[in-house]
Amino acid sequence: MELLTLADVEAAADRLEGVAHRTPVLTSQAFDAASGGHRVFFKSEHLQRGGAFKFRGAYNRISQIPGAERKRGVVAFSSGNHAQAVSLTASLFGIPAVICMPADAPKVKVEATRGYGAEVVFYDRIKDDRVKFGEAVAQERGLTLVPPYDHPQIIAGQGTAALELLEEEPDLDALLVPVGGGGLISGCAIAAKGMRPHIRVIGLEPETANDTLLSLQAGHRVETAPSETIADGIRGTTPGELTFPHIQALVDDIVLVSDAEILAAMRFLALRMKQVVEPTGAVGAAALLHGKIPAKLHRVGVIVSGGNAEPAMIARALGTD
Repeated sequence: MELLTLADVEAAADRLEGVAHRTPVLTSQAFDAASGGHRVFFKSEHLQRGGAFKFRGAYNRISQIPGAERKRGVVAFSSGNHAQAVSLTASLFGIPAVICMPADAPKVKVEATRGYGAEVVFYDRIKDDRVKFGEAVAQERGLTLVPPYDHPQIIAGQGTAALELLEEEPDLDALLVPVGGGGLISGCAIAAKGMRPHIRVIGLEPETANDTLLSLQAGHRVETAPSETIADGIRGTTPGELTFPHIQALVDDIVLVSDAEILAAMRFLALRMKQVVEPTGAVGAAALLHGKIPAKLHRVGVIVSGGNAEPAMIARALGTD
């Protein structure tokens, strides 16, 4: 397949201008010291509309659906952040949205999705194939399916996060990005390599949800068993069909972090930087705080993917020693 280019991400940025927040880039001397001397720049997508980067891709995709088709409405399947992004975007266009969510999705994400006016339909994450479930709902109701990551317009939209970061901090040595289905890291890698060819793009996965690492090692997409990691936003079982070739071509490494390391990072970000992030949003910080990023990569950008954490999870992180 033909890979997307920086021009695709730049076109998405034009569509998002004045609609998506240009989220701040945060720094912390305390974090830099705790990371072993890295100079770290956090792209704060937990402060994005809907509480996560997902709004970028959802808006870029839905804005390009032909008018008559778009008016009939959209459907999406998601554990939470994509659900909110599609629901919010649908509300901005004044169209119906149906969201297929796993029955064990965080309550805060379910409530937020409904708060944007979407209808929520539940499926069993273990027993049901969410893609087939979403496709069935789309066909039954005549809606357009908006996938969470495996679509060129979704990938391009997500890449605008890295585009903005590198516009502000162009001389980064590395970019750390959470990896689930691969939409975010694919888009960010396209932008990063297009703007700074020698930058190292490093993906972060939970130790128990390392399907992308295993796929890269195998040279083809590998499917793993469902994981119970606390990083619910990236506990997929296989990388996307469209995203995986981008990851193979553009991502330099995958680093794994444990749930305990994620909780410690959430605690540091909350107590020392006053930033509340969800577990998935903390994986980059976790890798840096636990010495998993080479010291030679001095100036490091981190995509903080989201902040939609359950209150109980925040309490758990704050109670971690």
